[in-house]
Amino acid sequence: MASAFSSRGACVLLALLLGLCIAGAAAGRVDDGLEVTWGDGRGSVSPDGQVLTLSLDHTSGSGFRSKDTYLFARADVQIKLVPNNSAGTVTTFYFISEGPWDIHDEVDLEFLGNVSGQPYTLHTNVYAYGNGSREQQFHLWFDPTTDFHTYSIEWAQQHILVLVDGTPIREFKNHADRGVPYPSSQQMRLYGSLWDAEDWATQGGRVKTDWSQAPFVAQYRNFTATAPARRPVGTGSRWTRRRSRP
Repeated sequence: MASAFSSRGACVLLALLLGLCIAGAAAGRVDDGLEVTWGDGRGSVSPDGQVLTLSLDHTSGSGFRSKDTYLFARADVQIKLVPNNSAGTVTTFYFISEGPWDIHDEVDLEFLGNVSGQPYTLHTNVYAYGNGSREQQFHLWFDPTTDFHTYSIEWAQQHILVLVDGTPIREFKNHADRGVPYPSSQQMRLYGSLWDAEDWATQGGRVKTDWSQAPFVAQYRNFTATAPARRPVGTGSRWTRRRSRP
């Protein structure tokens, strides 16, 4: 009886410890994988490392980038967008290559602000070897300013998939075999920013930024980047979590 109890107790203890380890891994610092790169103090990470905040005022916006580059990856991040009258502002999360601009690759998520009570527009675009003009826009079906929501870019050999809270909203398939450029040879880095684009962002630029509402603030958390697993075809998961730094 004592032996059986000890075995059960050991199993329970092991399960609890495993749960604590998993919880600790899930609660990693956002600056383990991201670094603020511009904004002159307008971008910051909370003391506990959980939230990266970007702000925009009449002088400047702010932005960050990933510490790693990737050749095919899935990136997930939770964002709470600029609340209230966000007209003229653009909050971004995107992949972009770092080579010559005329042959650059890019996968864009741009959240276009709006006047209070009007829906945010998610503007998406794909560049491959300098070729763009693949814009598609979506109205978010919820208020993205009251809580964090998950936005994902899955960049794989066969397609690029954009997801919102796990729901696919856009697929761009690899048709390079038909002569359609597809980003597949240049490593890309992830970037995010909050900046002013009042000349085009809201209703084609008809609604300008109300600077009396500044500073405008967007928050990011729970960033992960995963790369395709190196595995034999047909075995295991297709994606594996990748730490931003060893």
